[in-house]
Amino acid sequence: MAQVEATTERVIAADAEAVFDALADYTGTRAKLLPEHFSEYEVREGGDGEGTLVHWKLQATSKRVRDCLLEVSEPTDGELVEKDRNSSMVTTWRVTPAGEGSSRVVVTTVWNGAGGIGGFFEKTFAPKGLGRIYDAVLVRLATETEKK
Repeated sequence: MAQVEATTERVIAADAEAVFDALADYTGTRAKLLPEHFSEYEVREGGDGEGTLVHWKLQATSKRVRDCLLEVSEPTDGELVEKDRNSSMVTTWRVTPAGEGSSRVVVTTVWNGAGGIGGFFEKTFAPKGLGRIYDAVLVRLATETEKK
């Protein structure tokens, strides 16, 4: 079983603190950022960063749907970590300043992939698909946080 990793990033023309606050706002902003690949969104505990428990289904492909129950932590300043109770999947959001009034958002998801030939295809194609999904989230994040 090999570890699979998908990473996506974007520079957003908004202050890092405002971008992080938007990402950590699970009861408000976060639901607006999710594209059609996400369904059954529900905040079960908390709702603002550390201590939040949030549920959604992620449909990465027409055949693959993950039922995610995510525990949210903030291990360091500008970092939001979502650990799935239902799998080995962990998504880390890092928001850092990127010049005057801008921020860089890097989202990395890792999980233990399948073995054998299925694992080969998962490791080859899943990061690209998940990258496209998180690209869409980052575009919506930019739209939500950048000054008009």
